[in-house]
Amino acid sequence: MSPVLECLSARQRFETEDKSVGWFCLRTHPKHEHLAAAHLRKMDQVEVFLPRIRFKRSTRQALVWVTEALFPGYLFAKFDWDTSLRQVQYARGVRDIVHFGGNWPVIAESTIEELRKTVGRTELHIISQEFSPGDAVHFTDESLRGLRAIVSRVMPGQKRVEVLMELLGRHTEIELTTDLLIKEGDERAELFRG
Repeated sequence: MSPVLECLSARQRFETEDKSVGWFCLRTHPKHEHLAAAHLRKMDQVEVFLPRIRFKRSTRQALVWVTEALFPGYLFAKFDWDTSLRQVQYARGVRDIVHFGGNWPVIAESTIEELRKTVGRTELHIISQEFSPGDAVHFTDESLRGLRAIVSRVMPGQKRVEVLMELLGRHTEIELTTDLLIKEGDERAELFRG
């Protein structure tokens, strides 16, 4: 069974283990995950885990580094459900603790550890924009959205690559800046598939 599916009802878990401390998923106000995490970290006996990703995003001015929550609008907190529920629930930046009626799901410790292994103890996973020959890429530009290409040559000093793509029934090589491309394996690639 997947670690994510190992969530148990808080009441069931507390009855079986006679503990009230566990990891809970908290919903935050939009774009306020980092603020909620900062306020929760100031509380005694509350452990916070906010996995984030850092990547380059193209803006009108330039290519800039952006840091976002891996799960936008959510973070994880470990606390004593019996004594800290209200304090955590009404912390600044927290909208609510995820629950379904009277069922307060607890996230398995193994799930949090697996996420920590993925993003690292710094809670920040940097998505590299390094390209290599043979990489499958998608275009981020609106006019080329939905098209796919293969990197054939990298020119790192110029932040440019040459890609091979099928255009009008012919294979064509085009030289582009790297900010117009995104690797096929990148989580954000789904947005640019058309």
